[in-house]
Amino acid sequence: MNAPLHSRRNPKVQHVRRLLRSARARREAGQFVAEGVRLAEEALRAGWRPAWVLFSAAISDRGRAVVAAFQQQGVPVFAASPEVMQAASATETPQGVLLVLPQQTLPWPSETNFLLVLDSVRDPGNVGTILRTAWAAGVQGVLLSPDCADPFNPKVVRAGMGAHFHLPLRRAPWEDLLPLMKGKACFLAAGGEGVPYTAADFRQPLALIVGGEAYGAGEAARQAATQAVHIPMPGGAESLNAAVAAGVLMFEVVRQRQGERPPLRHQP
Repeated sequence: MNAPLHSRRNPKVQHVRRLLRSARARREAGQFVAEGVRLAEEALRAGWRPAWVLFSAAISDRGRAVVAAFQQQGVPVFAASPEVMQAASATETPQGVLLVLPQQTLPWPSETNFLLVLDSVRDPGNVGTILRTAWAAGVQGVLLSPDCADPFNPKVVRAGMGAHFHLPLRRAPWEDLLPLMKGKACFLAAGGEGVPYTAADFRQPLALIVGGEAYGAGEAARQAATQAVHIPMPGGAESLNAAVAAGVLMFEVVRQRQGERPPLRHQP
């Protein structure tokens, strides 16, 4: 184990703080930060190797086990005082373990039939929750337009709960995203437009397009779509939270593909 860190001005602590607050710093370093025991365990399980690990004496037994596992792999491990851990953390109550990880690009599957496309989803909590739900629903890859929140933002990582270690992600201009959607039905979630989502055929190879919280999907997303679908809201609310809407649609794909019953026929 390396020498303990006792100063908030330690270069490693300062590096973590830059990664937490700046997307540019994350891009330039090619790194991001994952905090907490559960994320550390998921990174270990998925085979992601941190650049280094920071932990405090207040760590739980589960946390100590995962730190020890990384140390056995030859990952540099640094102990830190509670004050230093607090300074390096983005949370009010740190769990005592923090990983500095490479921004790995997971391989894109050679064949896909279930993609999710996010356009202008700017809230980091929503993006992270959507990624976690996409992982749970068996989505094979997630595409993000450039004006989405940075997928390695600490709030996105925290809300994703390990999705980053399993889901191929691509954040790029629309001209680079479109080839990955080729040959698929592209369903655009749009309030009040198209058919109710239960009337769409989600059993075919598809990409679900979910737009941003404030204004929905942009023109490029609309041009890419082959059909619009909406979620009926009999309660009269103007719109649904983007993460909730994405979850409803993704699990309708799961339901239809599990063959519980055919999609409802829409009556015009």
